[in-house]
Amino acid sequence: MKRFALASVCLLAMSAPAMAVEGMFTPDQLPEIADDLREAGLELDPNTLTDLTAFPMGAVVSLGGCTASFVSPEGLVVSNHHCVRGSIQYNSTEENNYLADGFLAADRAGEVPAAPGSRIYVTTELTDVTERVYAAVNEDMTGTERYDAIDAARKTIVAECEAEAGYRCNVRSFFGGLQYKLIKQMEIRDVRLVYAPGDNIGKYGGDIDNWMWPRHTGDFGFYRAYVGPDGQPADYSEENVPYEPEHVLEVSSAGLDDGDFVMVAGYPGSTSRYVRLIDTAHTFDWYYPTWMEVSQATVDTIMDVAPEGSDARIRYESRLAGLNNYIKNRGGQIEGARRVGLTDLRAEREAALDAWIAEDPSRAHFGEAIAALDALSAESNANDERDFWYNYATSPTHLGTAYRLYRLANERELPDAERRSGYQDRDMNFFTQSMQRIDRRYDATVDMAIWQRMLEFYMNAGEENRVAVLDEALGLGDTYNADEVAAIIAPYYEGTTLGDAETRIALMDASVEDLEALDDPFMQLAIALYEFEMEMEARGNETAGRMNALRPAYMEAIIAWQRSQGEVTYPDANSTLRVTYGSVLGGSPRDGMAYLPFTTLEGILEKDSGIAPFDAPPEQLELIENGTYGPYELESLGSVPVNYLTDLDSTGGNSGSATLNAQGQLVGLLFDGTIESVNSDWHFDPRATRSIHVDTRYMLWVMDYVSGADYLIEEMNVVGE
Repeated sequence: MKRFALASVCLLAMSAPAMAVEGMFTPDQLPEIADDLREAGLELDPNTLTDLTAFPMGAVVSLGGCTASFVSPEGLVVSNHHCVRGSIQYNSTEENNYLADGFLAADRAGEVPAAPGSRIYVTTELTDVTERVYAAVNEDMTGTERYDAIDAARKTIVAECEAEAGYRCNVRSFFGGLQYKLIKQMEIRDVRLVYAPGDNIGKYGGDIDNWMWPRHTGDFGFYRAYVGPDGQPADYSEENVPYEPEHVLEVSSAGLDDGDFVMVAGYPGSTSRYVRLIDTAHTFDWYYPTWMEVSQATVDTIMDVAPEGSDARIRYESRLAGLNNYIKNRGGQIEGARRVGLTDLRAEREAALDAWIAEDPSRAHFGEAIAALDALSAESNANDERDFWYNYATSPTHLGTAYRLYRLANERELPDAERRSGYQDRDMNFFTQSMQRIDRRYDATVDMAIWQRMLEFYMNAGEENRVAVLDEALGLGDTYNADEVAAIIAPYYEGTTLGDAETRIALMDASVEDLEALDDPFMQLAIALYEFEMEMEARGNETAGRMNALRPAYMEAIIAWQRSQGEVTYPDANSTLRVTYGSVLGGSPRDGMAYLPFTTLEGILEKDSGIAPFDAPPEQLELIENGTYGPYELESLGSVPVNYLTDLDSTGGNSGSATLNAQGQLVGLLFDGTIESVNSDWHFDPRATRSIHVDTRYMLWVMDYVSGADYLIEEMNVVGE
C-alpha cells in the first residue's frame, strides 16, 4: 500500500507482490516513484510522464466526466461507449435508432455533431496557486466572507488564464483546501461522433452485468476533434478541419497477458478516503439508501410512461443508463461498507489520530479544529433531509430552466467578475447549449409523471421537511392526494412556453423585469421560489467557508500522524489528471469465489439469449461459432480476449481512460470496476479492488469483422508484437 504526502512523496514497500497499488498519483509525484514504476515493468522514462505536453500524457484528454485519448494524427479520439452514448442518443430517432443499430460515418462528411456541450479538453499546464488563493483570507472572516474571498481569487486567476483564447481553466482544491492548483486546458468545442457499435455490443449485458464479472462488453466509441482552419478551437462549422494533436497513442493488436504491467492515465472524479466518521455514517445510513429509493422510483416512472422503442424512451435512455449505473454502484458501496466494517474502520482511525494528538500539547490545535469540523458536519447534516426533499420536489426540467434564466437575468445586473460561476460570460456557450439539448432529452408526459412522483415523496417526508413557500406557491395540502396533485401540476405543462428551444435561448437576453412579466407558469413558480433558493445557497456558502477554515488543519494532522508512522498521504481524487499502475490480475474478492483475468468471445455465446441485453448481432455470433479470430487471437487463451481485470486503483471519471502497456501503447480502455470494488471510493481494499477494461484486440476485431470500420483501423497506427 502506498500513501503520498503533499511536500515529499516517499516510496514504501509493497506488503506483497500481488497487492493492488493504492493511490491515484498526480503527474508531479511520479519522479518520486520512478524506481517502483520501473520495477513494476514500465519501460518508458517515468520522468517524461510529468510533462503533460509530451508522450504519452499529451495524448490523454478529458471529455468533462470521462477520459479519452487521441489515436490518430487527424483528431480521432477513443473513449468508452457509455461516454459517447449521450451523443448517440441525441442523434437517434425512432427512424434512425443509433442506440440499437450503432453509428458509423461513411466518411468525414457523415460525421455528426456530438450532443450540445460536448468538449474535448487537452491539459497543457498545472500550476500551484495556493498562496494567491489565500492572499486575501484571514482568520477573522465569517464563513461567507472566507468563501467569497476564495471564490473571487479563483475567478481572478481563471480570468487571467483564459485571456488566451481557446483555453478553459479551473482552480482545483487538493487535501481539503490545503493546496490549490490551476489547470489549463485547450477547449475543443467542435466534437463529432464518428463510430460506436450498437448497444448489443457497446452495452452488452446492460444493467444486469454492470459492475459485474465476468463481462463481455464492447464499451468503446470514437469522436473526432475539429478546429477552425487556423488550427484554433472554434464552434461547429463545415469549414472546420480535424485537430492535429502533437501526440497520439499507438494501438496494440498484440495486447496483454496475465501478470503484464499496465498503467492508466485519466481524470478520476472523486474519492472520500479521508471523510470523517460523522459524514461517513450519515452518507451510508441515510443519504445513499434514500437516494436509491427515489432514483429507483424515477427509473420505474420513466419505464412505465415511456414504452420501449418510443421516441419518449429514446429521449430518456441516457438518463436511465446513468440512474441505473449509480443505483447499482451505491448498492455495492453499501454492501462493501458493511463487508469491511467501514464505520468501525473510521472510528478506529479517528481514535488512533486522537491518541496521537493527545501525546503532544503542541498538537492541541489539531484536536480543536477536528472537534469544530465534526460539530459543523453535524449541523450541516441536520439540514440535509429538508434540502434533499425540496430539491426533488422542484426537479421538473422547465422549472430548472426557468430558475436558471431568472438567475442569469439577476446575475447580469452585476459586473462579470462578481457573478457566480455558471453565469459569467465564459459560461454562456455552455448555457446556450444546455438550452438546446433539452429538446432531445425531454418529454412533457414523462416529466410530469416524474414530478408527481417526487411530490409524493416530498409530501410524505414529514412536516419538518415541508417548505412553506413551495407549499403556498403550488397550493399543496397537508396530505398527498394523487388526483389533486395531478390537477395542480398539469397547467404548468399546458401553459409553458419553455418547451421551444428558440424561446429559451431568446430569454437568455431578457431582463429581470421582462421575466417577471412573462406569462409562463414555470417562470412564475421559479420567481416565487427564488428568494428561498438564494437563502439555501447562502447557507451552503457559509458552511463551505467554515469548512475551508477547518479541513486543511485536519489534513495536516493526517499527514503528520501518518508520517510519524513511516507513512505519508496522497490526495483524494478530484477530477484532475492522475496516473495509476499495476498488472493484469484476477482475484478472489470473497471466500470461494475466483475471478479469472480474461473473458473471451466464447463467453458471449454462452450468455447470449437473443433477448436484450444479451442479444449480440447475429453476424457476430456466427463469426464466433466459426472461430473467426483473425490476427487478434491471444495464444494463451485460444480466442480473442474481450475484457480483462487489473488491480488498478480507479473510480468514476476514469471511464474511457487509456490503459497503457510498458511501452505506452494503448492496450485497452478502463470502463468499470467489480461490484466488490466500488467501496474503494471510501476505503481501499487490495483484495477486492479490481478494474475492468475492454481489450484493444476485441475493439479491433469488432471494427474489422462486425462493423466494417476498416478505414478507422487504417487511420490508426496499429502495432503488433
